Amino acid sequence: MDNKNKKLILGIVFDIIGMLSFSIPFIGEFSDVVWAPLSGFLMTKMYKGRPGRISGIISFVEEFFPFTDFIPTFTLMWIYNYSIKKND
Repeated sequence: MDNKNKKLILGIVFDIIGMLSFSIPFIGEFSDVVWAPLSGFLMTKMYKGRPGRISGIISFVEEFFPFTDFIPTFTLMWIYNYSIKKND
């Protein structure tokens, strides 16, 4: 399995983890306090450079604020990195 596919699978898993906390009322939002910084850190490790830093901040903010957990940030970054950016 190449790096591209590993990042896609990891991204989907990380998005599911983020969405799971959304599905548990009250407790889920508290778990975002732990998941938000971890999510941002993982994003910056998966994607290097400026895009990785920006997406890490977006991932942190998206996980930290209530009711935004449904956004698949890791998957969207993968799409950007391997489809949109690739065409630039």
